[in-house]
Amino acid sequence: MLGHPIAHSLSPTLHRAAYAALGLAEWRYDAVDVTEEQLAAFMAALGPDWAGLSLTMPLKQTVLPLLDHVEPLAEVVGAVNTVLVQSSGGERPVLTGANTDVHGLVAALQEGLPVDAPAAARTAAVLGAGATAASALAALAQLGCTNPVVYVRSLARIGPLMRSAHRMGVEPRYALLATAPAEVPAADLVVSTLPPRAADGLAAEITARAADVRGVLLDVAYDPRPTALSVAWAAARGTVVAGERMLLHQAGEQVRLMTGHPAPVAAMDAALSAELA
Repeated sequence: MLGHPIAHSLSPTLHRAAYAALGLAEWRYDAVDVTEEQLAAFMAALGPDWAGLSLTMPLKQTVLPLLDHVEPLAEVVGAVNTVLVQSSGGERPVLTGANTDVHGLVAALQEGLPVDAPAAARTAAVLGAGATAASALAALAQLGCTNPVVYVRSLARIGPLMRSAHRMGVEPRYALLATAPAEVPAADLVVSTLPPRAADGLAAEITARAADVRGVLLDVAYDPRPTALSVAWAAARGTVVAGERMLLHQAGEQVRLMTGHPAPVAAMDAALSAELA
């Protein structure tokens, strides 16, 4: 796992539990603090003993020009959170970028949805405009929401997300985050991709307005846990899916891609619960 900062990551817990359950005793998974400036040198030093990398912020877009191949979903989304390191028989391995965040988001949101909920009429909101927001748009499209509203702190910084949405065939409406308290409570699906504590102001507004929410919230932040937004949403009688659920499912897909084995999700989930407890 590469990123900056990285100390809070729960990914090592998930992957190590998977390797133990699969009997891969010689496999290792570590969290390494790598900045955007350090990424190229780190990847240039990868050898045949590597199976893959997990990437978190701020590396999901920085990595794109460093790859030999990018899988179609990751290319459309414009964000890579998984790099597969494959032997080529040459001096350096082949690096292939993939995106398992979309899988993780879909699976996590489905945990909060009623089994018989109709998809056609769903409305959705995304908080934030970074790489994870692009994955959220792709996930929401899979769940039947192709016209979500994206709330951002500055409309001057949405260019990359707009291009990703265009490639996906998704047509969001963009609005300032300041307008979210009045609108977000009515959405069927809400995904917050904001950094830790960045949604605290929205949480306070929802509480102050005594908003009556009806939908499912997935806040991808999980440190601190629970987030202020999750607490406010639950108090307003909404359904909350914790951010670590998305982390669990995207990690399971990474394990499948890196090891070639179906992910032991139950063992990973148990390890996650124990770590959080």
